[in-house]
Amino acid sequence: MSSCSSTIAAPAAPIPLLPRRRLPEWLKVQLPTSSAFTATRTLLDGLGLHTVCESAKCPNHWECWSKGTATFMIAGDRCTRACGFCAVSTAKPLALEQDEPQRVAEATRRMGLKHVVITAVARDDLQDGGAEHFRRTIEAVRALNPGIVVEVLTPDFLDRDDAIDAVLAARPEIFNHNLETVRRLTPSVRHRATYDRSLRVLAKVKDRLGEEVHTKSGMMLGLGETREEVLEAMRDLRESRCDILTLGQYLQPTLRHLPVVDYIPPAVFEGLRREGEAMGFIHVASGPLVRSSYHADEFSPSPKA
Repeated sequence: MSSCSSTIAAPAAPIPLLPRRRLPEWLKVQLPTSSAFTATRTLLDGLGLHTVCESAKCPNHWECWSKGTATFMIAGDRCTRACGFCAVSTAKPLALEQDEPQRVAEATRRMGLKHVVITAVARDDLQDGGAEHFRRTIEAVRALNPGIVVEVLTPDFLDRDDAIDAVLAARPEIFNHNLETVRRLTPSVRHRATYDRSLRVLAKVKDRLGEEVHTKSGMMLGLGETREEVLEAMRDLRESRCDILTLGQYLQPTLRHLPVVDYIPPAVFEGLRREGEAMGFIHVASGPLVRSSYHADEFSPSPKA
């Protein structure tokens, strides 16, 4: 990806950068003072729920919680993978909490959500990767919140057909699985994941449900990828019939994680948004602070009956 102002670097060059230690103005976030932030935290803590907002150190969680929204992270807060970009803890997971689906449903009801995003840590320790837990959570949310749009952001389930089918049995409106980065950088960025496996998961979802489900994927920019590599990944996603694309700036969560190589200016993100729409994505969210579930309801299809 490129990072000059109005022009974009030659395809073979990494996206131009600003000094890494100086955070650009467009990435500085105003911390809200709304009482809704405290109310959201109190509700989530009271129900014993995890959110990717906190666990992954999302820069937008102040804004989202202040608006009474959150992305629920099920199956615990310990991941079996150690991806170089992710702040979620890597540790031996605990047993699944069997009442968690009902607690997520209750939180969704109390928050009055019309569009809910449910994600999970990778659970390679479980035979189904936690897929059945996803299914139970979707069904619990729907039972308590009629008419809600359900979006899931899943791990790759090691590309197991039975796991993918278990999630799809609950008929989420949006199935999101992130490519995260370009092909060349995948081995160093995504532990135990592969570029082609992620594309296969997205393609299988479309094979099974077709237009009944919208597929979605996202990438982080600023890890040293080139503009042409990003465009190639976008084309690969379209070939897998991916409908929705998110592009955002990678930010190093701690010094133990991969460093930022480039800070991508908003104008470059805007150019990539236009490229994505020209490729046929039905919705593209592209900007420095965009994350997979940030303002997810900006594209919200009709809920299942």
